[in-house]
Amino acid sequence: MRDSSTDSIFPNDSDGEWWKKTTVYHIYLRSFFDTNGDGIGDIPGVIEKLDYLKDLGYETIWISPFTQSPQRDFGYDISDYFSISPQYGDMALFEMLVQEVHGRKMKLIFDLVLNHTSNEHAWFKESASSRDNPKADWYIWKNGKGRNGMKPPNNWRAMAGNKAWTYYPERKQFNYTAFLPFQPDLNYHNPEVKQAMFDVVRFWLKKGVDGFRLDIISAIYEDAELRSNPPSFRLTPSDKSLSIFFQNLKNNFLHEKSFEFATELRSIVDEFDNPRRVLIGESHGDEALINQFCYNNGKNGLNAIFLFKAISTPFKAENYRKMLLTFEEHFPEPLIPTLVFANHDRTRIISRLGGSVAKAKLLALFQFTCRGIPFTYFGDEIGIPRVRIPLKQGKDAIAIQHNWVPQFLVDKSPEILNRDECRTPMLWNEKPNAGFCADSVKPWLPVAENFKEINVDRQMADSDSLFNFYKKVIHLRHETPALHAGNLEIAHDLCNKKILAYNRIFGGKKYSVVLNMSRYAQKNPVNHSRILLSTHLQSEAHQLQPFEGRVTMLD
Repeated sequence: MRDSSTDSIFPNDSDGEWWKKTTVYHIYLRSFFDTNGDGIGDIPGVIEKLDYLKDLGYETIWISPFTQSPQRDFGYDISDYFSISPQYGDMALFEMLVQEVHGRKMKLIFDLVLNHTSNEHAWFKESASSRDNPKADWYIWKNGKGRNGMKPPNNWRAMAGNKAWTYYPERKQFNYTAFLPFQPDLNYHNPEVKQAMFDVVRFWLKKGVDGFRLDIISAIYEDAELRSNPPSFRLTPSDKSLSIFFQNLKNNFLHEKSFEFATELRSIVDEFDNPRRVLIGESHGDEALINQFCYNNGKNGLNAIFLFKAISTPFKAENYRKMLLTFEEHFPEPLIPTLVFANHDRTRIISRLGGSVAKAKLLALFQFTCRGIPFTYFGDEIGIPRVRIPLKQGKDAIAIQHNWVPQFLVDKSPEILNRDECRTPMLWNEKPNAGFCADSVKPWLPVAENFKEINVDRQMADSDSLFNFYKKVIHLRHETPALHAGNLEIAHDLCNKKILAYNRIFGGKKYSVVLNMSRYAQKNPVNHSRILLSTHLQSEAHQLQPFEGRVTMLD
């Protein structure tokens, strides 16, 4: 039965599958805007900046976790699903945020962590206290091996590199964690757990959220017999494989029952269908496998997968062409891929591109003209760089766990080991602390040293800035149905090692997108067409400048 209790929260919305043509702005709440002077971003800070996002053209806001938490993993370790962490605000402020977002005809989703809780959650404290309490089977417990039962039950490793098992003397058993030791996994083989988490989902849907980005949905279920994983030759994961630390994580990730869970979750969310709500699940792995989360062409499971392929794909024309082929093969209509080039765990875009604004503009053109859901990590629209923070000074739990790694090795890595480096505060203006917090306040993380050169105010005033290009391409996407709703056709005959070309087609109209992904000028393969947008303010009809991209309307 449909729940009508939220009808008054939403503006009239008859646009069914709105997520297919939306643009998403990812806010890492702690670092966005501080209004109460504690050096930490908060919910009122998001409210204050909604018009900034609306003006840029974003239609959906995705916010990192804000529920009650010890903040050891900054919200991904939840101690109470039904209350707000005081440093971010309270429930009244959250309800105001929902109203303000919907009042601007925008959508609001947030990170929902279903896989695990904090070890400070009341459920876990009760579960860990004995083997015969009402919550004893709400988490994953197992007797140890060896003469004294002090060896882990199996060989599983956690995704963060640590051992997956922690011994608790109160129970004389080991507890399983898929990520960090203080984030115990819930036991979804227990029906009580599943129903409790469905109640969490319903609670926030009744509050008016438009959906969820589901954190590590791939880890929801584990092998019921807790069998050891087979060996693998891989040390680090890839976008095609979940093998890591020399084992294949087949028994604790991407279990077949996790795909079934997506179907069950869909039925809960569909109780709230005015308007429809979206489910986007985070998962690594082969696209041919993880698309099973979207059972029945997305109508019976998740609506989309939060994909990592774009982040790991090198900035080359042929690599991007192959990426498009993969997306079109495994997420064809009515499914849709996600276009994610950065998030709160990975190196900043501009730093991955060697500081090149020209490349960043070209990547933005690609992201907002492909068929897919584009996600922008906060600050990427102005090119916030990776801020080097020594491991030993890190606040990130992974940095703390790996602070023994020599700093010179960390500095040479293209990817971050200290996630603080991609979570530094938003750069709003040239004032002290870049306008993120009051001048006299110490921000929770340091702001980028070049904030006087890279900030919102400065880029707003520069017609050729990265910010203004983002604004142009996002608005072009909105105004052009082919770019947000059309089919995609790769122009293979025009593609080569330096040029990527594809067409977007809708309602009898055809648009060409051509990207010169090289540092040399190239002959323009598309002539006799009207240029709608270029990454460069000045363009020559028959030649593409280095790292120039264009959108043209074909005759």
